[in-house]
Amino acid sequence: MIASSVTLDPGVVIHHPDLVNLYGCTIGEGTRIGTFVEIQKNAAIARNCKISSHTFICEGVTIEDGVFVGHGVMFTNDVYPRAVNPDGSLQSDADWEVVPIRVKRFASIGSNATILPGVTIGEGAQVGAGAVVTKDVPSHAIVAGVPARIIGRVKDAPVEVLSAGGM
Repeated sequence: MIASSVTLDPGVVIHHPDLVNLYGCTIGEGTRIGTFVEIQKNAAIARNCKISSHTFICEGVTIEDGVFVGHGVMFTNDVYPRAVNPDGSLQSDADWEVVPIRVKRFASIGSNATILPGVTIGEGAQVGAGAVVTKDVPSHAIVAGVPARIIGRVKDAPVEVLSAGGM
């Protein structure tokens, strides 16, 4: 289902529009969205991205131009998720805070990665399949594992990017 609250720029391709769930989000020009993807309100996908099937992009996620998101990637936006308050009452939107995630341009996120709240994935970075990203990823870094750790750098990336610290 594509809700009327969705902003789709020209050239967006949604494979099987009846098998996605998009509401209150913005999708940039030339972006392609696979089957069984959910993108929630206040999420923004920029231009020329590829969002592969079975991916969940929650409220508060910003994805910049040219980002690849593999199959089954899971973004999260709540540091302390709970169903109920201490008194047992059901939580509402007022009982928690959205913690944003930013994926900078030309980054690539492998299948089944999980991206935790508050993380920034740097420009041109690569996240390995199945990684759990708990900290910011420097630009042009390659990270993998649980939790994700730097294992290399993207070929032809500036050396000074990784020498500045990071994970």
